[in-house]
Amino acid sequence: MITIKRALISVSDKKGIVDFAKHLLKYNVEIISTGGTYKLLKDNNIPAKSIEEVTNFPEILDGRVKTLHPVIHAGLLARLDYPDHVKTLESLNINKIDLVVVNLYPFAQTRLALENSQKDKEEIHETIIENIDIGGPSMLRSAAKNYMHTVVVSDPSDYFPIMIELEELKGQISKHTSRKLAAKVFRLTSAYDAMIADYFNHELKEEFPEILTIPLINVLSLRYGENPHQQAAFYRPLLEYYKDKEYPLGFNQLQGKELSFNNILDLTAAMQCAVSLPYYGVVIVKHLNPSGAAYAKSEDKILEAFLSARDCDPISAFGGIIAVNGPVDKELAIKMTEQFMECVIAKSYTDEALEVFSQKSNIRVIEYKNPEKLIYPRKEIRVGLDGYLYQDMDNTYNDRSKWKVVTQKQPTEEDWEGLEFAWRVVKYVKSNAVIFTSKNATLAIGAGQMSRVDSVEFAVHKAIKMGISLKDSYVASDAFFPFKDGVEIAAKVGAKAIIQPGGSIRDQEVIDTANHFGIAMVFTGMRHFRH
Repeated sequence: MITIKRALISVSDKKGIVDFAKHLLKYNVEIISTGGTYKLLKDNNIPAKSIEEVTNFPEILDGRVKTLHPVIHAGLLARLDYPDHVKTLESLNINKIDLVVVNLYPFAQTRLALENSQKDKEEIHETIIENIDIGGPSMLRSAAKNYMHTVVVSDPSDYFPIMIELEELKGQISKHTSRKLAAKVFRLTSAYDAMIADYFNHELKEEFPEILTIPLINVLSLRYGENPHQQAAFYRPLLEYYKDKEYPLGFNQLQGKELSFNNILDLTAAMQCAVSLPYYGVVIVKHLNPSGAAYAKSEDKILEAFLSARDCDPISAFGGIIAVNGPVDKELAIKMTEQFMECVIAKSYTDEALEVFSQKSNIRVIEYKNPEKLIYPRKEIRVGLDGYLYQDMDNTYNDRSKWKVVTQKQPTEEDWEGLEFAWRVVKYVKSNAVIFTSKNATLAIGAGQMSRVDSVEFAVHKAIKMGISLKDSYVASDAFFPFKDGVEIAAKVGAKAIIQPGGSIRDQEVIDTANHFGIAMVFTGMRHFRH
């Protein structure tokens, strides 16, 4: 057990600290404090000593140096089971500090508040730098290192449990609790330093630094991982968490069972695709692949877009994830619930729509107000061999101005609309990917085949099975056609135009085949593999 006789309190977030300090007085704990915390305690009639009284040294350099003093750190780091340490404290008239209550300058919050302000850039930078806490982390780390003899509290949410334990143990804290609190400190300080590093990386445009630090916070325990025997959790970047404190998950789950690992992956893929489409995109995803996608040019046509997306592959839509980049009303909710689905994610829902969903209580209903965030420039991490791969997310499209018509037949304006839609959808289909679409809806999707011609054949087979005509369809391929066979199959089912990256050594053979069948072909010069 650690008996609490002397405490040092220095907090930036003063929530709950007065009640906590009053509780310490019940056990005759001597309190040392600094700056604003000291003033707050005195204003509330809590006896406390200032740091200057303890160190006999004033705060200097505008408060940059106040707790960085051997009297403080010796009091934190001394091991009471080492006679030499005890003797040193006695000879230098230094008292042991048994409890440290410190939280840090709000670096991330200050950065977020200032980065979008109208202030001068250098002034912003200087203010952000001044909010890098030095003394706080130093005290936290000293106390945490010496957790067998010093209790450290870094989070206001721990005040109440500590108060309870002090009550139960009559002014003492168990070493087990102290060890857990110490572990929390090292997680906190490493995340704090990572946020500072991230700021400098951002300022210096260091996108791939030699040491990568990404502070993440656990915001949700998931139902299970990719399979039920795997555990999983959902983490968010700390900066995003602070930016969006009202929505700690970044989204609202309005009803339904707990989310699983796969649910979040599928929800992400579905909404990414939906928000990348023109106007109001509707996408149905199954196992990370779109089974159908369409868009509407007005809110009153979203229901039609959903029906078009579902009709592409109604069998695969069963048990799928539906994403709507727009509102969901009662009529749309009724159609969605005609067959089983796992989740629906949309920007908003009418009360009547939510009433419809409430009749199917297992359906997970997710409100995601700002889906545009999903296609902003971001990085992604994946496991590779005994390391991790880190890359820009494929959130980039080159536009029509950079595309090249390589065939004799030129696309019409209507064709351009269909080709652009097809090109946006195919990026979200697992490679090798080939899809057939109308002007605004998918007709057949060939995903994840080992050869590109297999993807074409698979898509055609699905269309035949569903009774869907591919006459006058648009074809998109995520990478180049290495042989003419895929184009020949597309031509036989009536495809009107093809869009693909180009870049094969057999491009001319493929172009000649398109010319032979009177098909327009566009090269984008950009590949969209999705592994």
